[in-house]
Amino acid sequence: MYHRPEVPSETFRDAAGRAIPYGARWGSDAPPDNAYSVDSHPERFAPVHLAADALIAHLTDTFEVIVEHTLAATDDLLRPVTDAVRAVRLTPASAEAASLTFVFTSYPGVLLHAGLLNDFSYPVCGCDACDETWQSVAAEMEWQVLAVAGGGYRETWRPGLLPSVTFSLDAVDGSQGMSGENRAADVPRQPTGRGEESAARHRTGMEAVVAASVSHLNAPCGSTRPATSQRPGY
Repeated sequence: MYHRPEVPSETFRDAAGRAIPYGARWGSDAPPDNAYSVDSHPERFAPVHLAADALIAHLTDTFEVIVEHTLAATDDLLRPVTDAVRAVRLTPASAEAASLTFVFTSYPGVLLHAGLLNDFSYPVCGCDACDETWQSVAAEMEWQVLAVAGGGYRETWRPGLLPSVTFSLDAVDGSQGMSGENRAADVPRQPTGRGEESAARHRTGMEAVVAASVSHLNAPCGSTRPATSQRPGY
């Protein structure tokens, strides 16, 4: 079972030396306009790296996956990043399942490439107006990663005059879910800087989405090791 690593609490202060109550700064009031352009103490998100490492360890220990520790895996992202410090790709034993690539950034944050055509960011923003804590960001990443591992992830190609790519993600326990849609024209087929192998993976992925509506991405994202009981999911 996955357990979030314990991290000692840390106090961050503003220019006047006052402790900043991240997660409860604005109460019921709207944040001030200038808070949207301020990104104070991004270092508070450093523990998100620890949570990502714990998720990788959990998936590696529990399921049959190929683990690659290589910065070349950043090419899995739909768009290039310039601040990646390391990357880990988890490829399930089943070819019909969704892979996961964790890209650790110097911000510090984590970018996650799931399946074929979607990237997720932790934190999504990080500005003072959003007022996120590392705990809330880690919780978002945890349920989404475990949802992919649990078989709750689906990508679909929608044809038409303006074709689009949609995704849906449902938590294993059904407690939460999310969905999204992008114009197909906004999904790069071969972003600048993508390595030859990753470019081939991406082209194959887009073709799979178009041809099969990606029904296979709702399949298990891997198979359990013989030592564990078989169950639907990663």
